Amino acid sequence: MPAVNTEAMNEHLKEISVQVARGAHAVLILDRAGWHQAGEKLIVPENITLLALPPYAPELNPMENVWEYLRGNKLCALVWDTYDAIVQACRSAWQFLVDDPARIQSIGAREWACVNVWGDWHYRSEAASQRAK
Repeated sequence: MPAVNTEAMNEHLKEISVQVARGAHAVLILDRAGWHQAGEKLIVPENITLLALPPYAPELNPMENVWEYLRGNKLCALVWDTYDAIVQACRSAWQFLVDDPARIQSIGAREWACVNVWGDWHYRSEAASQRAK
């Protein structure tokens, strides 16, 4: 999408909705960005529930770690001469991450939030199980 706004979010929700298996229901966890807010203009399909993260809780939103990584490793201590130079630097930084999915996963991972599924049995990782004891 060329922009982030309510119209783009509605298209995103429509696409998610058609990908949800028949008879299933999706829960979409969102931060509190303006275009994520339920209101008259946001059209939420019946097979999706929006769950907003609490305000001021970046530890619950792995994307916050991605932004912090980009600021600290790709966009820090730099001065740009033009708006276009800023946009290009941001595009380059983002492309760096897109080209390395393992890096994104390592930056955004929350061990305490990971669930492994094996057949019909759900279990936590061994390390998480030991800490829980």
